[in-house]
Parts: sequence; C-alpha cells; structure tokens
Amino acid sequence: MMLKRAIVRTVSEFFALTSVFRGPRSGFRVLMYHAIGTPAKYDPQGIYGIDTKLFERHIAILDNRNNFSIVDFYNGHASNDRLEVAVTFDDGYKDNLYTAAPILLKYNIPFTVFVTSSFVRSNSPEFLNPKELMELSSYSGVTIGAHSATHASLSKCNDDELRKELQDSKSYLEDIIGRQVTTLSYPYGLVNKRVRDAAESAGYVRAGGSLFGINTTGSDPLLLYRSEILSYDSERVFLQKLNGDWDWYRYIKGVKFIQ
Repeated sequence: MMLKRAIVRTVSEFFALTSVFRGPRSGFRVLMYHAIGTPAKYDPQGIYGIDTKLFERHIAILDNRNNFSIVDFYNGHASNDRLEVAVTFDDGYKDNLYTAAPILLKYNIPFTVFVTSSFVRSNSPEFLNPKELMELSSYSGVTIGAHSATHASLSKCNDDELRKELQDSKSYLEDIIGRQVTTLSYPYGLVNKRVRDAAESAGYVRAGGSLFGINTTGSDPLLLYRSEILSYDSERVFLQKLNGDWDWYRYIKGVKFIQ
C-alpha cells in the first residue's frame, strides 16, 4: 500500500509541475470527504477519517478563493474559463454536524451531506440521528442529499431493490428535514446507465460517484465526477487535487461509470 501511494504521489507531482504554468483546471470540481475528527466506519485502511486540524487547513485554502469560487453541489456549473468548487460528505457521520459544520460555517462555505437513511434509523453512535440531521439541515448553506437506503452497491441490485434504495432514502430524509431531497451520491461510486436512469426516475436531478475528474459543460448532471480527499492528504496534495493534478487517477482507480 505504501509503495502504491508513493508511485501515485510521484506521478501527481509530475502533473503538478505542469499546473504551475496553467493554473487550476476550469470546470466544476466536487470534493468528497467522509468523517472529520473521528474514524470512519468500515474503513480498515483508515483513509476516510480526516484529522480536524488538517481539515481546517484544507478549508482555509478554499477560503482564499484566489482562482476559483465556492458553490454548493446543487448549483455548481461547469465553465470553460473558471473553476467552481463544491464540498460534499458521504454517509452522514455525526462529526459532520459537530466538527465539520462549525469550521465550514466559520468560513462561510456551503456544503452537502449525503446521508444513508438506514444509518439514521439505526441511532448508531457514529451517524447522525433524526434530531441531529434536522439540526444540520437547518443551517444556512447546508444541503442534505441521499446516499441510498442501506449503502448497497446499486449496480448489483435488481430493479425492485434499486427502486427501493433510491425512493425510500429520499422519502425518509424528506420527512425528517421537511424539504425536497434532489441530490444523490452513489455508494462506493458504483453506477451504470440503469442506476443513473433509475435515479432520474426517482426524482434526483444531480448525482455523483467517486471517479476523479473535473466536470465540464458536457457532463451529465447525474454522473458527476468527484475528487476524493483522504486522511493523509497534506495541504500540498489537497492543492494538487484542487488544481486537477490527480485527475489522471480515474484511469487506474478501478471505479468506472459504465455507459
């Protein structure tokens, strides 16, 4: 694992050298986080739980906003001459409310939390409960999206299971927060055309996976790229991912949109 990280880092450093001259890539970039300040569940490699101080250093970089603008996931638009950046979280960890939200609100940065509804129902100590979810949704600049009902691999579900995963999570979250849920994150980043079309039929208008990349004017709003931010991403690596120096990684990561 350490060798793989070193190789990936070396390749990205090479691309970073070229970005010194071109600046950040234009388009719509979506950052993907998970847990902040606490370990992420189902994470044996420890890559999805980011230290609180490191997270705030990432957000301070976004706050400079020299070459880009910050938008929420729902309203982000791709452009050929500017960069827009959105911050998102997967799963619905409690720390998104108690740790991440105060930092993001301090810097006035909007964000979206994609919530798995069964995690909320379970009253697990790791995940938001209904009361906490409602509180988080009440904050200015916060959008609640769905992350399926049970965190299932949607591409492996039959049609009935898929419909239930998408519709039940949407309805349950809407009942709690009292507003429409129209954004979605595909669990494990797994999506194909059948899943994409089912999401559209269920009433979602914007959705993303976990495939690295920048969204352009021709991107499908229900197949958006996102840039995964991990526990060992220093400020330097964070800037590289922001600029697009890691976008090449989608070709070897193994998670693909199946058209």
